[in-house]
Amino acid sequence: MSYLTTPTDITRAPAGAGPLHIGVPGFAHPLLAPTEWAELLRSGGSGHGAAPGPVHWAVLNVSNGPGARPDPHCLRSAARLRETGVRLLGHLDMGRGARPFGELVSDAHRYLEWYKVDGFWMDRCPTDRTQLPETRRISTTLRTLLDDAYLVLGHGTHPCPGYAECADQLVTFAGPWADYRWSQVAEWTADHPPERFCHLVHGVPRTHLDEALRIARWQGAGTVYFTDHRAAAAAGTAGDAWQSLPGYWDEFVSRIGPGVSE
Repeated sequence: MSYLTTPTDITRAPAGAGPLHIGVPGFAHPLLAPTEWAELLRSGGSGHGAAPGPVHWAVLNVSNGPGARPDPHCLRSAARLRETGVRLLGHLDMGRGARPFGELVSDAHRYLEWYKVDGFWMDRCPTDRTQLPETRRISTTLRTLLDDAYLVLGHGTHPCPGYAECADQLVTFAGPWADYRWSQVAEWTADHPPERFCHLVHGVPRTHLDEALRIARWQGAGTVYFTDHRAAAAAGTAGDAWQSLPGYWDEFVSRIGPGVSE
């Protein structure tokens, strides 16, 4: 398969020596997806200094951002999730670099004030070098708003290498299984450990779950999210694919860490 090949400018990142973790890019609103949020509580860990569960972080997206006012259902879910030790990330839409700086900072303030998030998921992050200075400016500002803010840049593909300086983790693949199984990894990623990279893949059949995990480890990703749901063709985004649990959630979690079915 092509993820095992080595063109001149693309190579294999270090095979993931450490354990994989799960990053949840955003379930639907707790009222619409109560089972999904309950499963996060089960698989997140017990908190209070106990060993962490397999879920590394989860994104809270109230209304393409924090919304105009605190949502009582999201407040409750956010508080309960934080008790498990799972990092809660507020969804900030970067608009591929088109969102004004002030709007992003205002959204960040609301997430911090209302939901006490641990960091931010910077969705639709630009990838080109010309947008790097502004992305660095935003990342630096977010870190001044919150000590130890955990930042994930949601590129969905490999950006220019300088973006690795802006965040704790980069999403270097977000897309369908049909593309992922033939994907390759940028050479520069080999200079960083697996915990710096995340892969999000939809449309992964249950029978190919082990293969998907092998690809992630081979390409040096430390955090993954796989689902058998597919993105709606007309949606223009994969966001709808992440909003409900994969049909094989327990099986997926058990391959990452301790089972959650007990």
